Amino acid sequence: MTASESGPVRDLPLHALPLHDLAGFTHRWVDADGIRLHAVEGGRPAGPAVVLLAGFPQTWRAWRKVMPSLADRFRVIAIDLPGQGHSDRPERGYDTHTVAAHIHAAVKALGVPAYWLAAHDIGAWVAFSLALNHESQLRGLALLDAGIPGITLPEQIPTDPARAWKTWHFAFHLVPDLPETLLAGREREYVDWFLKAKALDPGTFDDADVDHYAAALAADGGLRASLAYYRDAAESARRNHRALERQHLTVPVLGISSSHGSIPDMAASISPWADHMTGVIVPGAGHFIPDEQPDAVAAALTDFIADGS
Repeated sequence: MTASESGPVRDLPLHALPLHDLAGFTHRWVDADGIRLHAVEGGRPAGPAVVLLAGFPQTWRAWRKVMPSLADRFRVIAIDLPGQGHSDRPERGYDTHTVAAHIHAAVKALGVPAYWLAAHDIGAWVAFSLALNHESQLRGLALLDAGIPGITLPEQIPTDPARAWKTWHFAFHLVPDLPETLLAGREREYVDWFLKAKALDPGTFDDADVDHYAAALAADGGLRASLAYYRDAAESARRNHRALERQHLTVPVLGISSSHGSIPDMAASISPWADHMTGVIVPGAGHFIPDEQPDAVAAALTDFIADGS
């Protein structure tokens, strides 16, 4: 199988997890080097392709408010990472270089020869590694509010309570078994805290949003897979270091920060490893910038692509 449209719900992966449609977009599943990934695609088939990746604890729906604004000019493809949403949840292989290879294979399976990539949080971890390995097919890279393993992710978690609440979970997620023990059956409470504590306006996310992300985390190994990205972060960092010994990023890179996010200046943090770096800071947003200020994100991506083209 290369690519397929959605069929009867009972025949879909994770059939018990509801699918959420977005007007003008189609659910697809693609064979990505041995695992099946879920993509949501729409927009202009002949337009420049823009691939979107989300992070923890979200799915492709993190981009649902941005995607319609991009659809008039671009072919828009939001992909669930392995272990996320309606994608397969493999037992291993969550370092970002392995995941990046799956994402790139999925894009190729969708018939996209070259593309722009925008990614948030853990999605940005994967996107950075993908850019190191597949620059010849990448037109440009936008990274939103993420510390990259081995690059800008701090080695130590701050203990100052004013900062620690933003990063404490990195250490928690690394502990074997304990997070699963404490969180199984309580995924909704955990997701609710993440979304509402890290957004500037907690009202950004309603009960339906929390229900969706919690259900995806709880479904068929979703919690284990989500934690695996953190547990494989040291390997991601090692592979990033090795790649950067050979090269820097030569594609255009856009760092998107927010007024109240985790990384005050994405452009400054990434610029030592990128030859062509620009940045924007989105006001009135916390960590979840695509949810909180979707028009500003869509405008920043549109301008970035126009400048690069």
